[in-house]
Amino acid sequence: MSVLSEDVSVPPAKAPPDLRSIAAQAVALGVVLALAAIVVATTTANLRSRGIPLGLEFLFDPAGFSIAETLLPYDPADSAWWAVVVGVGNTLLVSVLVAVASTILGTFLGIARLSENPLVAGVARVWVEGARNTPPILLLIFLYTLWWQVFPADRTVQLLPGMLGSIRGLAIPTLVSPWSLTTILLTVVAAVAVLLLGSLIARRLDGNMSRRGVVGVIMVAVAAPFIALGLAAGSGKLSISMPIASGTDISGGATLTPELATILLGLTIYTTGFVAEIVRGGINAVPSGQWEAAKALGLGPSHVLRLVIIPQMMRVVVPPMTSQYINVVKNSTLALAVGYTDFLTVMGTMINKTSHAVEGTVIIIIVYLAINLSMSAVLNFYNYRLAVKER
Repeated sequence: MSVLSEDVSVPPAKAPPDLRSIAAQAVALGVVLALAAIVVATTTANLRSRGIPLGLEFLFDPAGFSIAETLLPYDPADSAWWAVVVGVGNTLLVSVLVAVASTILGTFLGIARLSENPLVAGVARVWVEGARNTPPILLLIFLYTLWWQVFPADRTVQLLPGMLGSIRGLAIPTLVSPWSLTTILLTVVAAVAVLLLGSLIARRLDGNMSRRGVVGVIMVAVAAPFIALGLAAGSGKLSISMPIASGTDISGGATLTPELATILLGLTIYTTGFVAEIVRGGINAVPSGQWEAAKALGLGPSHVLRLVIIPQMMRVVVPPMTSQYINVVKNSTLALAVGYTDFLTVMGTMINKTSHAVEGTVIIIIVYLAINLSMSAVLNFYNYRLAVKER
């Protein structure tokens, strides 16, 4: 009677650590740390010999300078650290608005690049090539100069229904709410937290909770802020303020200064060209068989894009889009060219006023690293969720 021996796979033994590689890395790290220590010691000694103080005490002194346009409340008597926060708020305002606008416009423009209509494809290509091959600072200076040439000096021009333009700025309708900015932000944070909770429930209780229950939790979280706004509107506390022109003066609504409007428009035009090419490449990366299968099912062109192509192209476009969003934050520093006060401008003014160049530069580096690394971490997590999991 023959006995069949079972083939038992033995896991390979771990390779012994390469001591030479570890020693080389330790030496390289030691050299870097030594060079950093030398630079710090030399800089500190030179600054002390020149009578320039080191420290962060200046952040708690009154700022002593004004900021022309702010998202957050600010007064020159406020502390310098609050001026830094206000500058960061201005930078985030520009970055978020440009990122959202360029994503929406770039998606439509990238689809237009693939249109069978030669006029639509040609116009889209002119925009893309013009934006990608123009230095952004040149585009901003051109738009800022054009602003003063287009609008007359003695009256206001109606650009669109409810939108007015003049040499004083761009006026748009705004929502007048009894809620403060802090309340609105807390409401948004609460809604996002409940959305994340619903997603966690969907993952943890997939076998014990119906899909309909999970969807219900998520829908309630999304609808809650809108329900609150609707109740406020029904009580007469929520209204829309429309801009009204009186010569060159504008009352009502929200007015964007020429500087803010220029930086938003210029960076949106510039970034849209790159986003459009990313979207076009993502669409072309989807196999042609997906198009043919969707058309064979009787789906129209818009349904094919929305239900089949765009969900698949997201796996391709998210990594390069992350780089573009980081570039938006970095390009926001060009606001200095048109006179808009962003974070870098605030820090430059503070450095000139206090002579704390080293500390100011370190703060600038830390803030931009924090913004970009946080955004990159969120998008990388989203990209990980989109990636195809191999079994």
